[in-house]
Amino acid sequence: MARSTDSWDESDVRIRPNKKGSRPRTKDRPSHEDAVTGRIITVDRGRYTAVVGEDSGHERTVIAARARELRRSPVVAGDFVSLVGDVSGEPDTLARLVKIQDRKTLLRRSADDTDPVERAVVANADQLVVVVAAANPEPRTGFIDRALVAAYDAGIEPLLLVTKADVKDPTELLDNYRHLDFPVIISRTADSEASGIDARSDDGLSARLDVAAVSELRAHLDGKVTVMLGHSGVGKSTMVNALTGAERATGGVNAVTGRGRHTSSSALALKLADAPAGSWIIDTPGIRSFGLAHVDPDRILHSFPDLEPGTEACERGCKHDATAVNCGVDAWVAAGHAGPTGAARLASLRRLLGTDPRMEAQETKELGSVG
Repeated sequence: MARSTDSWDESDVRIRPNKKGSRPRTKDRPSHEDAVTGRIITVDRGRYTAVVGEDSGHERTVIAARARELRRSPVVAGDFVSLVGDVSGEPDTLARLVKIQDRKTLLRRSADDTDPVERAVVANADQLVVVVAAANPEPRTGFIDRALVAAYDAGIEPLLLVTKADVKDPTELLDNYRHLDFPVIISRTADSEASGIDARSDDGLSARLDVAAVSELRAHLDGKVTVMLGHSGVGKSTMVNALTGAERATGGVNAVTGRGRHTSSSALALKLADAPAGSWIIDTPGIRSFGLAHVDPDRILHSFPDLEPGTEACERGCKHDATAVNCGVDAWVAAGHAGPTGAARLASLRRLLGTDPRMEAQETKELGSVG
């Protein structure tokens, strides 16, 4: 005769054992006191290449996989990480990446100005070289301004490199930035063997870069981590090849669309030869867009030091955008305090603030028109 369920007690309840084991879960993680530090030089399909024992007799390259607990944490070129497991660097070995160490700086972008998702580009960079061509592809002040905002926001010093100055005079472009305090380097294709440095050009052929420009840029790199940023086809990788002796893939410009062809598929950190310890240059893939959705509007304004003083005359709550009434920046520019390119600079600021749909659409068109 079956027992009534009313008479059951806890001794009648059978607990089915957990197939995954009965050990309770804990949030405590191993301390990994035996971990070694590595500098990430590139990331490729879930594998992280790091340099361990940097500038020592035991320097080696180690391939690692990211630990499960870090699967939501982006790891990028320039990151310092903690590695455990097989860190010998021998062929067919794989270490485990268990920690991303504190970052000094982090260069970030979003897909566009409406995308709230941040995308880490490079970590621990000291300076950013914004690379544009004087022509082929045509330079865009909108891209330069976006890169400058991202650099200032990250606490990274900017530098502007203009290539192909022998194709077109960049004076008109540079007029927009002459009153700003950052270095500008102009590079031309060398016209003689004595004045040039051999490098792989953007059409995949051998070219001679202006030795003066290469030397001038090289002088800014000692003891620093420098990231090269620009559209495809402007000569980033060509310059990196000249500076490091590497053979980074390069690509030319489509004659029909005027857009650069993507060649570098991932960021790569390269150590500079005959340079002090800690001298690295990071080549990045060609950027099609550089969104600033992650940057607060006030910080965008701080990136325009030629315009910011005009805000002192603004009414409280002024947004300094295209809809603002009696904005002090308008009067500042009209009085000539921002120089002859003040109006263009103000238009660029307001495009970045993203409040005028027509300006935002034009900016998107400009960014998409080159690789």
